[in-house]
Amino acid sequence: MADNLPSEFDVAVIGTGLPESIIAAACSRSGQRVLHVDLRSYYGGNWASFSFSGLLSWIKEKQEKTEVSEESEDWRKLILETEEAISLSKKDTTIQHVEDVCYISQDSAEDIEEAGALSKLPDLGGSDTNETAQQSEKGCLALDKQLGTKGCEMSPETIASNDLECTPEGEDTEVISERESSYDATSGHSTLETEKTENASTAEVSNLEPKKITYSQIVKEGRRFNIDLVSKVLYSQGLLIDLLIKSNVSRYAEFKNATRILVFREGKVEQVPCSRADVFNSKQLTMIEKRMLMKFLTFCLEYEQHPDEYQDYKDCTFSQYLKSQKLTPNLQHFILHSIAMVSESDSSTTDGLKATKKFLHCLGRYGNTPFLFPLYGQGEISQCFCRMCAVFGGTYCLRHSIQCLVVDKESGRCKAIIDHFGQRISANYFVVEDSYLSEETCTNADFQSSAHYRSIGSKDTVRPADLVHLTCSSTKTAKEDLEPVIQKLFILNDEKETESENGGGLEKPRVLWAVYFNMRDSAGIDRNSYDSLPPNVYICSGPDCALGNDYAVKQAETIFQEMFPKEEFCPPPPNPEDIVYDGDGTQPEDPGFSISPEPKAEPLPEESSNIENKVTEEHNE
Repeated sequence: MADNLPSEFDVAVIGTGLPESIIAAACSRSGQRVLHVDLRSYYGGNWASFSFSGLLSWIKEKQEKTEVSEESEDWRKLILETEEAISLSKKDTTIQHVEDVCYISQDSAEDIEEAGALSKLPDLGGSDTNETAQQSEKGCLALDKQLGTKGCEMSPETIASNDLECTPEGEDTEVISERESSYDATSGHSTLETEKTENASTAEVSNLEPKKITYSQIVKEGRRFNIDLVSKVLYSQGLLIDLLIKSNVSRYAEFKNATRILVFREGKVEQVPCSRADVFNSKQLTMIEKRMLMKFLTFCLEYEQHPDEYQDYKDCTFSQYLKSQKLTPNLQHFILHSIAMVSESDSSTTDGLKATKKFLHCLGRYGNTPFLFPLYGQGEISQCFCRMCAVFGGTYCLRHSIQCLVVDKESGRCKAIIDHFGQRISANYFVVEDSYLSEETCTNADFQSSAHYRSIGSKDTVRPADLVHLTCSSTKTAKEDLEPVIQKLFILNDEKETESENGGGLEKPRVLWAVYFNMRDSAGIDRNSYDSLPPNVYICSGPDCALGNDYAVKQAETIFQEMFPKEEFCPPPPNPEDIVYDGDGTQPEDPGFSISPEPKAEPLPEESSNIENKVTEEHNE
């Protein structure tokens, strides 16, 4: 319990976001005594993932405008005359303008509970449990690991609905048909019989009034999917994947390959050709465009060896450079928005070429696209590093607020923290998530923000729902920034879409429920922007606007090297067979790292084997 915490640590980490969790794991791995606390009741901070009920609780918490109650000031008696206190914030202000909208009836949904939910569970957001039941071959997935469930039976349609992207209806239907065939084959049914049954069922549904998905159904099945607060993916050759492999933290998680990349162009959603085969099989490009695209992508792979080709355009935007290469508008759009994925107005030529090379370099490592994502959500990555820290002796406390940082007036260094129990805990270094900093400390910090949209929708009224995440840099509220785009992509009410509205294309998906919110982006803010910050206090920012996680990894490594310049950052764990015990023949207490909770998580010799065996690839989409 908190009142029994040791009074001294080497490193105190406040906040369980991704960079803080990586730092905690690295420090613990290097032999430091680590205390890792968080005011929240779940891991991950703004990087967290929730079940549907957990997200509803999060929304309710953020929408409440109650002021923080005045607490006892008894802790100030622990501050000596030679010391001063830097108060920490008790309320998270990094999330603003939270607005949820339900487009279907919510009648009779108040008493509905999620299937398989624990009764009277006090923490809907998450816990420190990371155990999983690996039952995917039996049609079972544990899609809410934060709540420690064993998983539940899922239909092939539900498994298909958990894809990262929103796919065109026709292609998605073909994927479901393939999955249904393989699923029924394990039960002794033939593919032909399955197709006949499907056709008969389809005919019956078309003759009857469609059964609409209800809000209570979404609540009841809310444990079959997780919803991330941030929309991020992992580049297969990115810094985070390399760190997961190097540190062997990948053994604690599972990953899935993003099956395809889509782009919205001229009122239609189209698939982006990634591989050479995709390019030449694409019906969206002419033969001349295919050759032009392959030639340009080949140049991007080795653009650094040909500086003369782009030297005159270094001061131009990447969009202007693409136009100078006489690429068609179709190719310019694909390269700019779906391959390089950079800003049309702000990204330089060098930035665009670098991003294109990175995209191409990541292709083929684990699948047809360069992206992976955690099977149970982005928040799982933070929990995995927390688990590594705990394995090597780190101490964890959730729902544990910190009153202040105690600073020595003479040296200017932070000496200790005081928690809400009034306990004074000393440490040499302090890592603080920026959401804990008070307004006074952040007076000179110029923050940006990003707009986020999460929705649950359906392409028809019978099948299970799909998840959609949209993110952009914000200038207004999230709803004001994103609603014009959402109206182009989805149907927001019960009205039927006319053929003129969608250009004669596929029917738009219908939104059933959605939430908008703005999230503060403090990435790139210099530590000098924070007032009166002691030199041994390091600030970690929340999620940035980039698609990947490279900034968080770089930030964590930089802070760790500043604290411990002679230590290796997250080295590989020791092989139990290589451990040399003391001469008296006694063996030290097993820290538990060599005992894997998951049978298939044994370390393999090849660099990428740990993660390759965990990636669930989907082909022939």
